[in-house]
Amino acid sequence: MEDSIRIHKDDNVAVALHELKKGDCVFASGFKIAASETIPAGHKIALAEIPQGAPVIKYRFPIGSASVPIAQGAWVHTHNVKSRLGNLLEYRYQPDFKELAKMPAAPFLGYRRENGRVGIRNEVWIIPTVGCVNAVAKQIEDHAQKFLSPEIDGIFSYSHPYGCSQLGDDQRNTQKILCGLINHPNAAGVLVLGLGCENNSIAKMKKVLGNYNADRVKFLICQDCVDEVEAGTKLVGELCRYAREFRREPFGANELVVGLKCGGSDGFSGITANAVTGAFSDLLVSQGGTTLLTEVPEMFGAEQILMQRCRNEEVFEKTVSLINGFKSYFKRYGQKVDENPSPGNKAGGITTLEDKSLGCVQKAGSAPVEDVLDYGERVERHGLNLLQGPGNDLVAACALAASGANLILFTTGRGTPFGCPVPTVKIASNSALAAHKSHWIDFDAGRLLSGESLPALSQELFELVLSIAAGTVRTKSEALDKRELAIFKDGVTL
Repeated sequence: MEDSIRIHKDDNVAVALHELKKGDCVFASGFKIAASETIPAGHKIALAEIPQGAPVIKYRFPIGSASVPIAQGAWVHTHNVKSRLGNLLEYRYQPDFKELAKMPAAPFLGYRRENGRVGIRNEVWIIPTVGCVNAVAKQIEDHAQKFLSPEIDGIFSYSHPYGCSQLGDDQRNTQKILCGLINHPNAAGVLVLGLGCENNSIAKMKKVLGNYNADRVKFLICQDCVDEVEAGTKLVGELCRYAREFRREPFGANELVVGLKCGGSDGFSGITANAVTGAFSDLLVSQGGTTLLTEVPEMFGAEQILMQRCRNEEVFEKTVSLINGFKSYFKRYGQKVDENPSPGNKAGGITTLEDKSLGCVQKAGSAPVEDVLDYGERVERHGLNLLQGPGNDLVAACALAASGANLILFTTGRGTPFGCPVPTVKIASNSALAAHKSHWIDFDAGRLLSGESLPALSQELFELVLSIAAGTVRTKSEALDKRELAIFKDGVTL
């Protein structure tokens, strides 16, 4: 077994597979060098001398420049590498992608909703229009558990701090996310709970929501009730009666929408978990299914890979707007575009934002990019889509759910227990994490470093996703009852 992995033949660094001590002889894709200092697992070692100012190459792309001369065998990290990111850039459409071979869609059992969408859970949700009624929503959830039956997968309320004292696009973001959840096919029925005096009133929400089925979506204004908990519980009972009418029926994987997200990444994430997830994405897309990639700041430095894969010039221009629009958001608040990675990322071996981004986009596999969605916009085109959203784990995951993801594949090298309104599958980048946090982790992609093949692991992950979609397997976050709702805040609070 080699001591490190050189991801691409043009790379001038390799990733240590275990801690390297000073003087250790390192073998990496034909290189034989001595480590000149201790190099932690997941961190980079220089395969050749890198002059000051020269690019540090990983994944065959620059992840930054050497801030000082780097000797062969040296530890390559934040102390001797700096980001090359900064200003807005101009781009040219240079398409470079291959069509995926079409495959028959694998079967699973799900729920057809009246709008044509397919859900993988048959739940009843309570969604507040405003944070003032969060506690009431939770009380209604608790009282309504008596209505549970084998046909219903759960009754859940989703609290959030917004819905009042917001203006303009900031309030519209809240409305779009809440309406995306109200329309989500994993919810058989939804109670929309308002206070009565908030900016985001039920009347305004209905305008954003559009047409709805009164049997599936019900509304309650707490200020209009003598006992809002009793009234809300009664309405949830009616929704449960409606939800019991649904039964699982056979569908193909072409009906699935899967969100792609990473968090708490380490130096192995781009090599293992994100690579396996990317191969999964290609499998699903080849069968007519849909994947959504978000966290735009973690595309910075790798955006041209995605741009080359845009289906046409229209999608390319939307991708340029996606990237430069988010950079402008950073600059509007006086923040540096490269203010990333996090302390945990750095401890795990990620040096610069380019390093993080080039690993992050591995989750997108090799499929063409079919569309680019605004925050809160619902996915319409099958295949790989890009979604506007930040890198924050909870906000990004909830954005994926609101745009229609039935479930989310969440890769991690450090581990996290969180979940969002849809099943959140945790994929470990290293086997040590999978063993240490087995109650958090659903899938161990670290086995790729132990000799298991990428096609075998991606197929295994695909089969796990189908089992989760069919309800025969529950994610660890579902078992822990981890269900959070977070919304992107960008504006004045009154």
